[in-house]
Amino acid sequence: MQADEMEVPINNFNNNSNKQRPPPKVRELFKNQRKDSEGSLESPSLEFEYGDTDCLTAELSELYSYTEEPEFALNRACFEEDFRTQVKDRKWTELDVAEQKAYVMRLLDALEVTNRDRRLKVARAILYLAQGVFDECDTEEDVLHWSRHNIFLLHGMGTFTALLELLSMEIDNNQACSTAVRKPAISLADSTELRVLLSIMYLMVEMVRSEAEDNKPEWRTARETFKAELGSPLYNGEPFALLLFTMVTKFCSMNAPHFPMKKVLLLLWKTILFTLGGFEELQELKVRGRERLNLPPLPEDSIKVVRSMRAASPPASAVELIEQQQQQKRGRRSRRPLVKQDSLDTYGERDPFKNDEARDEEEDGDDVDGAIEGEVDPLDRDTIIQPPPPPPPLPLQLCPPSERLSFPKGLPWAPKVREKDIEHFLETSRNKFIGFTLGSDTETLVGLPRPIHESVKTLKQHKYISIAEVQIKREEELQQCPLTLGEEEVEDTPIEILYQGMLPNLSQYVIALLKLLLAAAPTSKAKTDSINILADVLPEEMPITVLQSMKLGVDVNRHKEIIVKAISALLLLLLKHFKLNHIYQFEYISQHLVFANCIPLILKFFNQNIMSYISAKNSICALDFPHCVVYEMPELTAESLESGDSTQFCWRNLFSCINLLRILNKLTKWKHSRTMMLVVFKSAPILKRALKVKQAMMQLYVLKLLKIQTKYLGRQWRKSNMKTMSAIYQKVRHRLNDDWAYGNDIDARPWDFQAEECALRESIERFNNRRYDKSPGGEFAPVDNCLQSVLGQRVELPEDFHYSYEMWLEREVFSQPIQWDELLQAQ
Repeated sequence: MQADEMEVPINNFNNNSNKQRPPPKVRELFKNQRKDSEGSLESPSLEFEYGDTDCLTAELSELYSYTEEPEFALNRACFEEDFRTQVKDRKWTELDVAEQKAYVMRLLDALEVTNRDRRLKVARAILYLAQGVFDECDTEEDVLHWSRHNIFLLHGMGTFTALLELLSMEIDNNQACSTAVRKPAISLADSTELRVLLSIMYLMVEMVRSEAEDNKPEWRTARETFKAELGSPLYNGEPFALLLFTMVTKFCSMNAPHFPMKKVLLLLWKTILFTLGGFEELQELKVRGRERLNLPPLPEDSIKVVRSMRAASPPASAVELIEQQQQQKRGRRSRRPLVKQDSLDTYGERDPFKNDEARDEEEDGDDVDGAIEGEVDPLDRDTIIQPPPPPPPLPLQLCPPSERLSFPKGLPWAPKVREKDIEHFLETSRNKFIGFTLGSDTETLVGLPRPIHESVKTLKQHKYISIAEVQIKREEELQQCPLTLGEEEVEDTPIEILYQGMLPNLSQYVIALLKLLLAAAPTSKAKTDSINILADVLPEEMPITVLQSMKLGVDVNRHKEIIVKAISALLLLLLKHFKLNHIYQFEYISQHLVFANCIPLILKFFNQNIMSYISAKNSICALDFPHCVVYEMPELTAESLESGDSTQFCWRNLFSCINLLRILNKLTKWKHSRTMMLVVFKSAPILKRALKVKQAMMQLYVLKLLKIQTKYLGRQWRKSNMKTMSAIYQKVRHRLNDDWAYGNDIDARPWDFQAEECALRESIERFNNRRYDKSPGGEFAPVDNCLQSVLGQRVELPEDFHYSYEMWLEREVFSQPIQWDELLQAQ
């Protein structure tokens, strides 16, 4: 995003005067087509359960591209060729554990040979074991069972460490990197060794991470051991995740274009998920952290609240509102004379031609795309003036949101109040009734009327102190009294170790991830200078038939979707864990994301037909692992590729959308300058289109983003989007002092973006310098003032100094007269 795009004047958002509308016949055609294709009110709620990952078989199948299908047979052939030389007339599943361990030990010994081709064959044999010796299995469950058994066996024999050494060798293979850089087109063949090693490591991490019903006690112990190993700096003095981050940056810097990025990102995501924990572990860490700081418990479990929500119908389109109004006209007598004078504008909006125009403007993506969607019908407004007879019951799709929600009495979230909100309320009240303030004193209420006392009491009942506020206060104390309070004791948790390792190159990691996200986004246009993320999906020989081309097209789209899924989940996990560990660690990575244009990138991602993306069928069930290795492959036809599966939505795409919305919420929460970026980039119509997805969690995070910018969008927008405003009131947590729905001039004033970000950057740098800058020349390093000890120190001088020392002595000492009297007077 270029800098001049940030300077778009806010008051020109609704300027659509230069747009040309198509002829009425064309508009009518488009209207009918859209009506047939969308039908948003009739779309059912999506039965989607948000979690850390999809089911195990889906996560395993996404590791492999469809173009890698022939390699399954190659892995089996390499295993059987070696296995037959060691074991005669028996299958792997018929061996006892001791015999299996003996064979694995021979394989690990063979990994250390110098012959590259021999090493690759042995690695393929190990990969076949990790894949569950599928040739000896009859069902997918058998494949998963033997895969889990073999992986715990491989882990116990030290296979992961041996693979890590080979992976480090491949990363540092400068010859392979230089060859790949010079090649005009990179294919699967350029990353064979890396793909085999990364596949084994991914299967090990994913299988050990996921718990199953048949878990043995020794497997639970091995799981905790493996988790501790991955999170600790045992591999070359740094955690395993940092090696994968290095691969990502090396790929994005064009130094290693043959790296299989999809496998690297999937392994990186699952490693972070395994070592740090998922969303439920984060909730437990938050509860324990509040107990440790003697803070009151959380008012509710956010995971349970979100899961209990039901999706609301999206705002109706203009065409649907016209039909609804016409049906109501036929069913009852019009009462236009009772309409107030200030509702005449509404009559204009009820003009069918004007509705068509508004519809056309909506299709163009204007900021006023919902000008009709939330408007109250004049016939309903008349009920305020003269109550009519009860109308016939509306169908379920047209019921107001309050009737569709299944919440118990009351709102789903307990309201929250910050300490500064109470201080601001008391400051305003004291200025009004007394004429002076008492600073941050929230206890003294002398001179204030009784209603103010009751208000303060209610605010204090809902006061919420976050862990971040305690950490900020503690950091201020450590900065003010460094000698009195001494050094802070920092526990070496996996997230702390990871942050220390990422700190020197954090900006490079963030930029590399966002580059990959941009390249994989469906809204991105192909550029010749952009990074090539298809190196591990394109075959050596390009397709020559229509069927092969269709299959490759599905594979490429699926490949990009999986990359978006891995990056979005990875960034969200890092943000949540860093925020819980220390607020300034979270702010540091957040600021790097904002400076790398993450906010406009996510908005660009959502500026598409989001319903089409959610319901995309870029998968071929017959080619998914482990189905493709257990059952006989059916003959693929163009019709079977087009039909896809019968699911209502694509799990990974909906998962990615929710993750990106959560990231956007975390970047903009309580940051007025970043909220204004949402306004400047015209995010309101983009986010409103995302409300068409009837999934409660996704709608919740869209409504949160709309809520924080509502006061900046103007009175007309709020008036025209009352249904969206009602949904915000029903689903989003209330801040008792937040007048988000009114847009007072004090809160809607322009903010100094630079000053706010610079102040935050200064606090982050002070935190990093205090905790992580261990250089001996620090501000509070002890100073030796003894002349004898200072002169007696041995100083290492450069070699060239010895050659020119005599010349320097003659020029600077002997030839310069010394004025001893002036020297004594200066003393």
